[in-house]
Amino acid sequence: MSVTSRYKDAWEGFWQDVPDRAGAVLWDAEPALTAGIHLALFEPHMTDPALPVVDLGCGNGTQTLYLADRFEHVAGVDLAPAAVARARRGDPDGQVAFSVADATEPAAVQRLHGELGDAQVYLRCVLHQCEPLDRAPLAAAVAVLLGERGRAFVVEPDESAGRILRELALGPDGPPPKLRPVLAHGIAPGVMPDGQVPDLFRAAGLDVLAGGELPLTTTEYRPDGTRIELPSQWLVVGRPDG
Repeated sequence: MSVTSRYKDAWEGFWQDVPDRAGAVLWDAEPALTAGIHLALFEPHMTDPALPVVDLGCGNGTQTLYLADRFEHVAGVDLAPAAVARARRGDPDGQVAFSVADATEPAAVQRLHGELGDAQVYLRCVLHQCEPLDRAPLAAAVAVLLGERGRAFVVEPDESAGRILRELALGPDGPPPKLRPVLAHGIAPGVMPDGQVPDLFRAAGLDVLAGGELPLTTTEYRPDGTRIELPSQWLVVGRPDG
């Protein structure tokens, strides 16, 4: 079994089993607290706001639908058919072109670029969940989708976020309820050095055009009732002359 197929099977099992309701997934926070904040940082760097927007690793489509209310052409891509099926059920009006594709497969990415042309890419919390060997191919896929004119917004948990999640998982009551299914399917948060994220995109031929830190909101709460937020870094990347 290849690295990618093991990763795909883990996500397919997760999306088949997790409850199909708003907020049931750890990272499925309200768009106003996630994509809305990210879009305010991203839009000033878009050279052409009319380009299609691709939510790469869209999951059940919560953030994708938010983007579709603000851009004319939006595509949501995930490698798990169960996730895409959920996303389509949540989009009865067909605002988004949802599809199943493995973004580590160059032929699939080239096909998507051929259909859309240059695009903006939204990549939220995908790299750290990838198998390490899949991270460089995923960054290369983003570069292909951007073409010459697109920009990508990338947000990933910091190294310290991984420590927070591990501490929560080892707490006296065990992992928080919404973290348990993630761990049960073998999707343990990956440890990525903070500097690896920009390095992956530079290696793919992209420049880091902007960046910063912000809290990443989850749908889970601590025993004291406070919502769990994870430190994260965000980047805008694009062609040097894009």
